[in-house]
Amino acid sequence: MWSFAVPDGLVMDPLAPTALAVSTEFMERIGSGLTLLRDHGKKVQKFVFKNRRRDILRKSWNSIVNVVLIEAKDLPDGPNNGSSGLYCKFKLGNESHKSKLAIPKKPTWCERFNLYLYDDNNLEVTVWCKGKQKNFMGRCIIDLSNLEKEKTHDFWHDLECGFGSLHLLVTLSGSIRPTDNIPTTQSTPHGVHSDDQYIWYKLSNWSEVGKLLVTVHSAKGLSCLGISGKVDAYCVLELDNCRVQTHTVRGTSEPNWNNTYSFIVNDITSTLDISVYNESLINTMKGETLGKLSIPLLRIENDEMKWYALKDRSKKSSAKGNCPRLLLQMSVIWNPIKATFRVLNPKETKYVQKPAKFNIPLIYSNLKFIKELFNALYITNEHYKRVFEWDNREKSATALVIWLVFWYFFNLWMTPLLLLIPFLHQWISQRYFNKNNSLVPLYHSDEDVSDEELESHKDDKTLKTRIYGLQDLTFTIKNSIDYMVSVFERIKNLTNFTVPYLTYLAISVLILSSVAFYFIPVKYLFMALGIYKFTRKLLNPKRVPNNDLLDFISRVPDNEILKQWRELKVPEPNLSRSGSTRKKEVQEEN
Repeated sequence: MWSFAVPDGLVMDPLAPTALAVSTEFMERIGSGLTLLRDHGKKVQKFVFKNRRRDILRKSWNSIVNVVLIEAKDLPDGPNNGSSGLYCKFKLGNESHKSKLAIPKKPTWCERFNLYLYDDNNLEVTVWCKGKQKNFMGRCIIDLSNLEKEKTHDFWHDLECGFGSLHLLVTLSGSIRPTDNIPTTQSTPHGVHSDDQYIWYKLSNWSEVGKLLVTVHSAKGLSCLGISGKVDAYCVLELDNCRVQTHTVRGTSEPNWNNTYSFIVNDITSTLDISVYNESLINTMKGETLGKLSIPLLRIENDEMKWYALKDRSKKSSAKGNCPRLLLQMSVIWNPIKATFRVLNPKETKYVQKPAKFNIPLIYSNLKFIKELFNALYITNEHYKRVFEWDNREKSATALVIWLVFWYFFNLWMTPLLLLIPFLHQWISQRYFNKNNSLVPLYHSDEDVSDEELESHKDDKTLKTRIYGLQDLTFTIKNSIDYMVSVFERIKNLTNFTVPYLTYLAISVLILSSVAFYFIPVKYLFMALGIYKFTRKLLNPKRVPNNDLLDFISRVPDNEILKQWRELKVPEPNLSRSGSTRKKEVQEEN
């Protein structure tokens, strides 16, 4: 047997069938990769074990406790200056959750947790400060047995053994039935509200605009995405920050829930969001849904039992499955007076929202819309100038007559009526020219387009064409935005006396205009302005079309021009000793 010494920097591979010397760096990389795989395997194993344990204890659940941790106030400063943040711990029975870190000065989390209620009804929430050492800040205990089920409770809870309070949303829902396949009805049966609280002349409690009743009957055509090929479906209903959840119906793609839920309506313009989930391991890991649905409250027909088609994640096309649909029955009553005043107040902010994603197609669509808007403004301005240039004498003469008649009979009370012109135009066009004779515009999806048109459209929209189109859009919008910024900068520089002559000239014109408006009625001034606009082309046929106000503003420099106007300091020449001595002598002689 021959034996060889292993060179420096190499190591023997123990898994090789024959003796093989490999580099130490290569073996370290393999070791680090195996460590990552082992850690990942532990996490997956822990997740699977946790879900298996929940499946075993599923029959003993009383409810699902949904907790939203929003914010905290009046908390004392951390015991050490190097604290990196505040976090909360939730404990219910043997289950516990931990929130993310929040800034100590203004702690805000907006984070949702789902806990499962067994026998212990006390939810414990503790606040901790993370720094060099973990420090206890306070706690609160919530007795869930005192909370009404299938209703979101919004409250501030004071901390014990500490200072401050926590803002929480707590909902108890998803109660387990003895047999899921037997249709049952929860809460009150669906029907027209008999409550007189929301009659138009009862104006107490302005925060409550109305009431909504939703009965979730059943679903059909749900897709089977689980490993077992079965669907364990449940629904989540959300109205603003209120959130309830149905119980889970197992082993069928056509579940029956037959549950009725009640919501307090704070804004009649809100939307009811419904999501259908599959309670399986794969869907829990992916966070996917079987379908989603958004229903505006103003489109609800009271006591109408209707099938609603479920949509995918984007809520633009149909979800996967055999025409997945949801059978709902809804009714809403609301006070029109309180609702009118409510729409003048800020819209309720939804606490838990998904982070925004970088959507390239949406950016392209928005850029295209802005480009079309700028083009429309440009074309409108060109038509506006042509009217004054008498290119079409009949149109110009008609416009002059309309202008003079309008301002002759104009009064200030007519101004709001002018804003009704766009509404009147749309109403007439939809009333007499729309075949559907409907005031609600219908959304036409891409499915209405034929396959030949789609193929030709795809051929035209190659990658190169899209890149050039995006470049053209970008330059158009950039130039338009640059022009708008330049105009605003010029107006600002006009007011801060950058060019005193133009500023004093603007002040003089404004003073003279104020005197003219004081002594002369407004309608006569606008009639004179119209005569001046329409006759200047006739008096000077060689005149170039322009806008007097923009021409004046263009004389004022913007910030970019001011940078070009900035004078640089001229350094003084370095004089020699002899030169400086001579200069001194000349000064002494003088």
